[in-house]
Amino acid sequence: MTYQEMIEKEAKLPLGERMDFVAIVTPNHMHFPPAKMALENGFHVLSDKPATFDLKEAKALEKLVKKTRLLYGLTHNYTGYPLVKQARDMVAGGKLGKIRKVVVEYPQGWLATHLEASGQKQADWRTDPKRSGAAGSIGDIGTHAENLAEYISGLEIKELAADITTFVKGRKLDDDGNVLLRFKGGAKGLLHCSQISVGEENNINIRVYGELGGIEWHQNEPNTMLVKWLEEPMQVYRTANGYLGSNAAAATRTPPAHPEGYLEAFANIYVNFANHIRAKLERRKLAKSDPALDYPKIKDAVRGMAFIEAVVKSSKNNARWTKLAK
Repeated sequence: MTYQEMIEKEAKLPLGERMDFVAIVTPNHMHFPPAKMALENGFHVLSDKPATFDLKEAKALEKLVKKTRLLYGLTHNYTGYPLVKQARDMVAGGKLGKIRKVVVEYPQGWLATHLEASGQKQADWRTDPKRSGAAGSIGDIGTHAENLAEYISGLEIKELAADITTFVKGRKLDDDGNVLLRFKGGAKGLLHCSQISVGEENNINIRVYGELGGIEWHQNEPNTMLVKWLEEPMQVYRTANGYLGSNAAAATRTPPAHPEGYLEAFANIYVNFANHIRAKLERRKLAKSDPALDYPKIKDAVRGMAFIEAVVKSSKNNARWTKLAK
C-alpha cells in the first residue's frame, strides 16, 4: 500500500477509528509529499529530520501547519534526554548567567571510505543529492547539532561562516563541516560535524558557557552532565536523581545508574507529541510548562532547513558570513 492509499482510506474512517497521526521515516526527498497530504487530510505529522528536501518546502509546510492548526513534530531525539532538558532549564532559569559561548560537535567515522559504492543502503541515499538534498553531513547530523545548540541555549543562530568539504573521492555531497556561529544576543559558537572522523561513532556533545558557569554533556555518556562554576568546584549531575528539575524527571524512565539512551530519547519525543494530540482531542488547554509541549515543532523544522541553506551558501562563498533566512 502506498502512503497515498493509506491516507485516503484512513481519512474516510470515523474520527474514533482512524489513525491519529502519520510518522515519516523516509529519506529526505520523501518527507514533504506525505506530510503535505497528511495535513491536508486532517492528520497530525511526526517526521524525521531534516524536515524537507529544501527550505522552500519547509516554508510551504509551515504555512500548511498554521492553516490546518494541526500538530507537526520533528524527531530531533537528542532533545529527549533528561539531562539535556535539565541543561535547558538551568540556562532558561539564569543559573549560568548570560550565555557567551556554545560549542557543539557531532563527529562520526562511518563514511570515511566510499561506502555508498558498495550499495550500502543508508550510505547510498545520504550521499545522493537527489534524495538527501543540498547537504550531506550538514543535513544528516549538522542539523542535530544546530538544534541541540538552540534548544539548550534558548538562543537563535543569527548568522554563520561555514567551510564544508567532501574528502572522499567520488562523493557528491559534503562529509565534513566546520561552522562559526553568531547568536542573537551576542553569544558566539562553534559547530563541527563530520562523517569521516575515523574511529568516532555518534559522538554528539555540547558545552555551553555563561557569565556564571557552564555545562558539558556527551551523548556517549548521557546519564552524566558536568556543571562548572565560577570560583566553585565542578559538580556532576546524574540522571534520575531527586535534585533534578521537573522536566528532567518527566523524561526519566529508569532508576539511577541504569542505562538510558537513544531509544528512550526518541520515545520521549513520541510521548510528548502523543500527549499533545490527546489534549487536543479532549479539548484541554495545556500550560506553557506542560511537558506535552516539549518536542521540536515546525519552527525548528524551518530553522534546520535555513541552517542547511546558509551553510551551503557560505561555504560556496569562501566562508562568507551568511544570515539565516527568516
